[in-house]
Amino acid sequence: MAATEHPVAVEKPRSNPALTRDPVSTGALVLSAALALPGLLPAASAEPAPAGGMIGLRNLSYRESQPGLERVGSNSPSLVFLVPLAGEWALSGDLVTDNVSGASPRYHTAISGASQMKDRRNAADLQLKRYLEDGSVSVGLARSNENDYASTALSLQGTVDSKDRNTTLLWGLGGASDTINPVNLAVRNEQRHSIDAMLGVAQVLTPADLVQFSLGYNRGRGYFSDPYKIFDNRPRRLNQTALSAKWNHHFDAADGTSRFSYRYATNSDGVRSHTLGEEYVQAFGEGWSVTPALRYYSQSAARFYVDPIYDPLFGAPFPAGVAIFQHPLLTMDQRLSAFGALTLEAKLARQLSAQWSADLKLARYEQRSAWRWFGRGSPGLAPLTAHWLEIGLYRRW
Repeated sequence: MAATEHPVAVEKPRSNPALTRDPVSTGALVLSAALALPGLLPAASAEPAPAGGMIGLRNLSYRESQPGLERVGSNSPSLVFLVPLAGEWALSGDLVTDNVSGASPRYHTAISGASQMKDRRNAADLQLKRYLEDGSVSVGLARSNENDYASTALSLQGTVDSKDRNTTLLWGLGGASDTINPVNLAVRNEQRHSIDAMLGVAQVLTPADLVQFSLGYNRGRGYFSDPYKIFDNRPRRLNQTALSAKWNHHFDAADGTSRFSYRYATNSDGVRSHTLGEEYVQAFGEGWSVTPALRYYSQSAARFYVDPIYDPLFGAPFPAGVAIFQHPLLTMDQRLSAFGALTLEAKLARQLSAQWSADLKLARYEQRSAWRWFGRGSPGLAPLTAHWLEIGLYRRW
């Protein structure tokens, strides 16, 4: 079963699960990917239609663990492509297969129906884009399918440039429909539907500085509980608002670019999150570039989250000090706890020739309750560590 990206039935990674710990919908992920802040664009130039196409192969290998327990691992080969059409059109896409195996988090391993699982997810993300004289318009379709979860998302987004090409308005609308059929038959054909809206502006401040501000809203209705966890019952409504800011600065002397970002999100479950990110792209001779990146994430717990403990009579998990039948809303899912997390990445890229390029990315993710910003973390949260390696090879024409 991005990001993204939660909360849904099983904790199986979507592309890069460590980067999407707060709950967003598939439609929101489609919008955020489509409207991401690009590299620095020179003033007085609109985004041009691609002169050529591209095809590439990528593979993501992901592993996560808790003390004394190996958790989820995945291997995700994917095909990416960009094809110019009729001069002013372009079709781009990403086809991926996730092969997932492993265990649910500590406190759920012994009792959960998903404590040991294997699964395969097939997903496709397509976008058709029309380049205009003063902007662009594109439509997107995303489809994901596995044995217990299916999702379909649609998006419409666009850009509008000012006459001097120094200001760009960004907008987007999206929607997703998900069907949940867990293998333990806890529920059958449960549905979740969401709509997303996003509005932003990108502004060229100087020939070396570009900033972007955006506001996003997600409205979800339907099944958000986790059927693989005991004592898990969540509201059937989830509304989220997110505000983000990005700043790119190019250093001419070093031929490098700094990319800073901040995102604040709040939702109706009571989760409030902060994400700070910084990456620096440094170009070298002979087509080499290196991009180190650091990301910090912090969130408060959902209002109905309780810390699990080991109970001598009932075993684990068991919610401490909670009368189960007196609290209809309850979760012990660690993704809805209070915690902080750090992600350290390093990307090495090489332009091999005029047509060929390759890149390699290494990353490490650490999650701790004590690292929460603006408050205490959840005391019962076990530490989580994740590593991933991504390799890509691309051909342009």
